Amino acid sequence: MAESSSGFDIENVFSVDDYLYFYSESLTDERSDAEVEALVRLLEIDRPLRILDLACGFGRHANRLAALGHTVTGVDIMPGFLDLARAGAATQGVKVDYRQADMRQLEFEDEFDRVILMFTAFGYFSDEENLCVLQKVARALKPGGLFGFDLPNRDVTLKTWNPAFIDEKEGNFMLNRMSFDMRSGRMNNQRVLIRDGVRKDKPFSIRLYNATEIQALLESAGLQVQSMVGNWQGQPLSSEMRGMVVIAKK
Repeated sequence: MAESSSGFDIENVFSVDDYLYFYSESLTDERSDAEVEALVRLLEIDRPLRILDLACGFGRHANRLAALGHTVTGVDIMPGFLDLARAGAATQGVKVDYRQADMRQLEFEDEFDRVILMFTAFGYFSDEENLCVLQKVARALKPGGLFGFDLPNRDVTLKTWNPAFIDEKEGNFMLNRMSFDMRSGRMNNQRVLIRDGVRKDKPFSIRLYNATEIQALLESAGLQVQSMVGNWQGQPLSSEMRGMVVIAKK
């Protein structure tokens, strides 16, 4: 069982079948194409590069980047996602080096021109381990390499706080009941899925950062912020943007 240092069962929370059932309709080809276009622009991917896709999921970014001629390595902790990513690569006729690994335990050193971490996949661990992830990213990058990732904007998330919401699909439900711990800075979600009449509890928590905190954390890891914007479309970071996209340089 893969467990986060914050106590939740990663394999349960991100079980492939349930995850894709509720999220696949929002993870469209059009969205993925647009995000890769944004990556190319914001990370200056203007020549063939070595790229590491952390928490690569089912390969929606990695396979597209490989199709553009880049040498791509995809890392995810969930073997089911990696199976789908490899199948997608085969269908698209591209080659990606997919590996199962925990991002806290990466062993790459000065190997990549770019590292990406997409779909708010940062912050699930303790403060110390979140810093460790950034240190592993810095170690994996070549000098001058760039790291791009997105995450919730804590300041705006709290200002527009929604304590509960429900997603419904085909008579099935994903219930999210949210709370925030001011001392730890963690958002806790007592998530419950009801699918085919079966209840599944999938609680988890994520550390929320504001722009000041994430910049300081990156600097502690040896990465310098190049830019911060509100989303992958490049809109300015503001008190109205619920997310952040950060580009940092080794």
